[in-house]
Amino acid sequence: MADIAMTLSINEIQRLLESAGIAPKKSLGQNFVIDPNTVRKIARLAEVGEGSRVLEIGAGLGSLTLALAETGAQVTAIETDRALIPLLENTVGANATIIQADARDLAWSDVVSTPGWNLVANLPYNIATSLVLTVLDEVPNINRLLVMVQQEAGERIAASVGDPAYGAVSVRVALRGSATIVGHVPPSVFFPRPRVNSVLVAIERAPKTVDAKIENELIELLRIAFTHRRKMLRRSLKGRVEQTTLETANIAPTSRPEELDLNQWVTLAQLSSLIKP
Repeated sequence: MADIAMTLSINEIQRLLESAGIAPKKSLGQNFVIDPNTVRKIARLAEVGEGSRVLEIGAGLGSLTLALAETGAQVTAIETDRALIPLLENTVGANATIIQADARDLAWSDVVSTPGWNLVANLPYNIATSLVLTVLDEVPNINRLLVMVQQEAGERIAASVGDPAYGAVSVRVALRGSATIVGHVPPSVFFPRPRVNSVLVAIERAPKTVDAKIENELIELLRIAFTHRRKMLRRSLKGRVEQTTLETANIAPTSRPEELDLNQWVTLAQLSSLIKP
């Protein structure tokens, strides 16, 4: 394990920001973790260690970066805010490779070009769900994700049938892997302090089981059905899926979208895609 000092307390973070004349940017969702115990907990739950390859999204001032490097992992840290890069470089030193980039525009195949990567991130609330779906859909070289997100977003990501938060996002995540909420993070460990609670969500990628045509059909069915989630499927999917197709899939036409699990959605997408050119 690398011998790395954890120094980014609230006082240190405020000093760094003030010395550089920088204030946290609401537009970028910047809330810096100020508690060493929290970042070490995240590193532990990420299950990384000596030789692990870790991509960190939203490195900020480097608190989590240091905790990840402390495990012996090889860390590549992504930060979009140019103003923070000099501070991040000074904090992290040679303990990580730093890339200034917006994760939404990242050339994933260049950064994680080989299999076996882990992604760890304190994600801004406004991009968290879309970024998780992008990684699961488009970056197969990342095998495991541990993301800190707003509690409501985390509940949607990890929800199963019967959970109040279950929806289209839950199904799309389940298609790619297994998601579990593994920790809760209070607002008090951030600077500035957010008005919402956060959770840690671990996602283990599963082998791909359906082809692109069925995936595309599934995503479209989810979009239509959950846009009208209070409607029965025979009504919300009318014009897209015949009632006989629902019955062939052993799905009651009176079902509502939140009542179907992943396997039922996949079966419906398979049958629906067969009758389309």
